[in-house]
Amino acid sequence: MSKLQQRQNEIITKIAAAAFKQPLLSSGFLFHQDVRDNFYYASYLFAASQEDAILFEGDRGQAKIKAEGILLHLLEIQDQNENSGTYGHWPLNLRPTPQEAPKNTLPVELMGCLMVYFYQRYSDVLSESVRSAFDKALLHIYRSDFYRKPSEHYNHHEAKYTAAKLIFGQLYEDKALLEDGYQCLLSTLNRVTSIGMSEYGGLPWFWHWVQAFTCAWELIKETQIKATLAQLLDYLWSVRSTYYLGGAWVGPHSRIWPHDMPMDLNVLHDYVQFGDFSLPDEMPRTEYAGFLAYEASSEVRSAALHRSVPVEVKCRVPQQAIVAISEENILHSYVFITENFAIGGMWERVLEFDNEQHRWDVTLPLYTVDGVNHAYFFQPGQRFTEGDLRHQSEYSEVLFHRNALIANYQIPKDQPEKIIGCLPVGDWIEESNGLYGLCGDVFLAVHVQQPYQREVHADRLVVISKGRTNSVVVECIDKIAAHNIGIEDVRQFANVMKQKQPVYTQSNVEELQVTYTTLSEDTMVLGSGPDGEITRLVNGIAVDFTSYTVA
Repeated sequence: MSKLQQRQNEIITKIAAAAFKQPLLSSGFLFHQDVRDNFYYASYLFAASQEDAILFEGDRGQAKIKAEGILLHLLEIQDQNENSGTYGHWPLNLRPTPQEAPKNTLPVELMGCLMVYFYQRYSDVLSESVRSAFDKALLHIYRSDFYRKPSEHYNHHEAKYTAAKLIFGQLYEDKALLEDGYQCLLSTLNRVTSIGMSEYGGLPWFWHWVQAFTCAWELIKETQIKATLAQLLDYLWSVRSTYYLGGAWVGPHSRIWPHDMPMDLNVLHDYVQFGDFSLPDEMPRTEYAGFLAYEASSEVRSAALHRSVPVEVKCRVPQQAIVAISEENILHSYVFITENFAIGGMWERVLEFDNEQHRWDVTLPLYTVDGVNHAYFFQPGQRFTEGDLRHQSEYSEVLFHRNALIANYQIPKDQPEKIIGCLPVGDWIEESNGLYGLCGDVFLAVHVQQPYQREVHADRLVVISKGRTNSVVVECIDKIAAHNIGIEDVRQFANVMKQKQPVYTQSNVEELQVTYTTLSEDTMVLGSGPDGEITRLVNGIAVDFTSYTVA
């Protein structure tokens, strides 16, 4: 058994134990908030009841009965009325009751393909009633045609449609559907390798790509299609390894959920693939990481796991919902990655889905600090709610250069005149003009232009600074590099960095220029004028995007 399979079995063991222990609700389900969690937990519990390689301390017979009961309830609430507008679909949330809950187009997109995988893996040991229910449900999914849509935007929805065409085309010997799926697969592979993925760092969307195409790769028998699926999965894992740092996802994100930021918790696929951190107790996105896995090449794994040489990753990213790509709708992502931290983000502000663009941050490897592993600031925008450190406004400009960044905020009068920061737990020194900390193996200097207040929480620091014009300058250095310039502790670091204050030049409220000289004596200048023109200089040279390439 490979280490990858061992880690998969560890996930199944843990989730199966939780599913066995958790009492059923009166409806017969484990969860009402998301129908898919019932399928995932029941799948893991059933696997533990059948496979000796999976450690399970409960009664395997009772585990099978419980798992099959949940699966039967799940299959029974599919819309199986061929004349219905939601034919083949399930509810997403099971309220007010599973039978009354409105059907939703999302669950079947991913769950439908995974059901085929589960059925083919365990059909021989399923009870007759469950096997028959699966037969009917899968046929209704196939006949529903939800996946018969063209590839236009190459997003996570279309990725799942393509996988479904392949899987259901093979399952029901529909040669036309299988061929349609293959052509969509080829166009998807060509699109992402030549232009890039629009859903940059889009969690959980990226994992939906991985799961859908890994599921297809596991099931498809035709050699040529399977080889193409492998090419696409090689690309996806290459992207993941590029932005990987000890279980964390570095760089900007087009979408984040509370379990993606400010702490990486959606990590099970990373755990299976890389295994360089401990399996967490909290697993908010279990999905099918315990079943589906495509082992990345040794080169891709090595790139993710060995960061001794710092790298600058400069990538071009096509905007979402754009069919015809031109230079006007290309974004530019910058990340500086070392073995102990990463820093960077997206140069351009874009209004992404649900206003969830995460523009920039400092990322630390997961579990090298107690609690959150991202540091960032933002001005609250639409959809922002107190306590949820997401949903940024458009009123910011950024400058990235290796281990330092500048972020300027010029906030209109009709907007909240504050910025919010999130910092990891560590040994922090608070001064009037900034914070200086040691978090894990990394020293962080955070210069804040306006006065601020710091709130200390068990797993993070929250910083609030008010003012219509504001700026944050961040510089990072790890312990080894700090030692080489005579810095041994956080007090010495603070004393050095207090002498390196940014210079703020402001003639009026519309104009702000920040100049900062880094520990490496590089001079960074970020300025904005009344006409909206942005100045970004490093050592007197304007930022140049011509060297940026497709990820």
